Amino acid sequence: MREPVSRRGFLRLGAAAAASTVLAGCGGGSAAPAAKAQGLSIKLPAYTPLSGALKPDLPGNATGVPEGYFTYPKELFKAVAKPPMSGGTVSIAVQTFSPPPPGRADNPAWQEVEKRLGGTAEMQPVTADDWPTKFNTMVAGGTLPDLFTYVSTQGVNNLPAFVASQCTDLTPLLGGDAVKAYPNLAAIPQVFWKQGIVGGKLYGIPVPRNMVGGLGFYRADMFAEAGVTDLAQITDLDRLFELLKEVTSPKDNRYGLVTHTGGVYGLSIFSQLFGAPNAWRLENGRLVHQIETEEYKAAVEYVRKLREAGVIYPGSEGFDGLKRKNEFNAGRAALVYDGLPAYLGPTGYLQTSKKIDPKADPRPMIPIGRAAKAHLNNIVVSITMMRKSDETRAKELLRVADFFASPFGSEEYTLFNYGVEGTDHTRDGRGNPVLTEQGSRDTTVPWKMLAAPTQPLFDSSSADAVKTMHEAISKMIAVGVEDPTVGAYSPANENSYESLYTMRNDRVTSIVAGRAPVSDLDQMIKDWRAKGGDKARAEFEEALKQTPKAG
Repeated sequence: MREPVSRRGFLRLGAAAAASTVLAGCGGGSAAPAAKAQGLSIKLPAYTPLSGALKPDLPGNATGVPEGYFTYPKELFKAVAKPPMSGGTVSIAVQTFSPPPPGRADNPAWQEVEKRLGGTAEMQPVTADDWPTKFNTMVAGGTLPDLFTYVSTQGVNNLPAFVASQCTDLTPLLGGDAVKAYPNLAAIPQVFWKQGIVGGKLYGIPVPRNMVGGLGFYRADMFAEAGVTDLAQITDLDRLFELLKEVTSPKDNRYGLVTHTGGVYGLSIFSQLFGAPNAWRLENGRLVHQIETEEYKAAVEYVRKLREAGVIYPGSEGFDGLKRKNEFNAGRAALVYDGLPAYLGPTGYLQTSKKIDPKADPRPMIPIGRAAKAHLNNIVVSITMMRKSDETRAKELLRVADFFASPFGSEEYTLFNYGVEGTDHTRDGRGNPVLTEQGSRDTTVPWKMLAAPTQPLFDSSSADAVKTMHEAISKMIAVGVEDPTVGAYSPANENSYESLYTMRNDRVTSIVAGRAPVSDLDQMIKDWRAKGGDKARAEFEEALKQTPKAG
């Protein structure tokens, strides 16, 4: 069961939704399915790690494990040898989760970006809530910019037809060794590039995330008080159940789990621990949805028993995200669901909880037990498409994207994230950049939503935190499962996804809350199938038969 689309949820679901919507599809037009039926395959950009980049303290790899850094380098390197443009203008429109930035005239960082870019960047930042409307207005008015965000909530009913008529096919420009002309883009592993395939061709430049949304966080200090000092000691979910009961003490206002509105009592954690599919599972050519599996049913029953046992913080199903986080950080719950990006940084779980109690030890939950899986549902936040251009212009725009994909430790990355030194940021005693008041405004220009390197792990306050996250993500990716409908497009899924999601969310919540019996799952599945689930399944299955493999 997916979480509602909150800000952090959107980052997480952007990957899952983009995967099931953006990718190689048969959604409409006859030409694309015919080509796919011939068994053609698409050659993805060849993964080529940067030779001159900063050496990480913890290495990343081609599976998507991120690089980890303990300190910010004092000596920065130049990631782009010369400006990617020779004058002129590039128009850009991207979604953002940040407040509006100061305009170019009042923004030294923006001015420096354009100086290094070698041209004028006409940037249109649009809030995520307003982006679908803005995008459709641009399409209807024929005013698409050179480079623009694509996310699955934009309402394109026939994505293959749209990209064929409006966007540049990047396959010949980036496929195989061609990507090596753009070294920063070439350093992005192929697992991220898969997200940009539409109709058997590469149309999207990925904006990478860390592959997994995660299984939430647990308080290792509270587990240790109950005798569990290593998650490896929890050999099965019965033992986890008993542990959560042991840490629960209502008289001390302490519980095993805190949830929030729409969180279905933490079901996202337990569906993964039971090994439920990441949306769909492909069995002998037939798709089985998560809710149709025994693993999912077992997870629902398990969470209901947790509630009946008094393990779940009473009333927390009505908490907002901030209240949920505050209660966990204050030590009133041992387990919480939230996305992995919420762990690091000055407002993350680690630092916030330690300010309350220096002995607090929050850590990412990892899959435990033989059946557990991790859902690969945070692969990208979005992809960037290019308005149809001639080859010369397309190559220039790819150089622009390569510029914005400059890696951690480079002059360019530092500029995009911290602005101009002395004006937008200073260095602390350990050499880490710290934003000034002006920098906190100037750096809200969403350059990193246009293109980005693989997302590094860095926390200036704690090398141990980076180690913890790197180890957790590595373990999750090792048992990670993709949604097999990545590479397929279903109009029915587009049209019914939100309504079916809401129905599932509401009905399962009623079951866990005890307002409906567990047997109501059977009726919920029947209703889901009748209201669009079966049609989406059939369309996905047909698309998968015709979709070329990416390699």
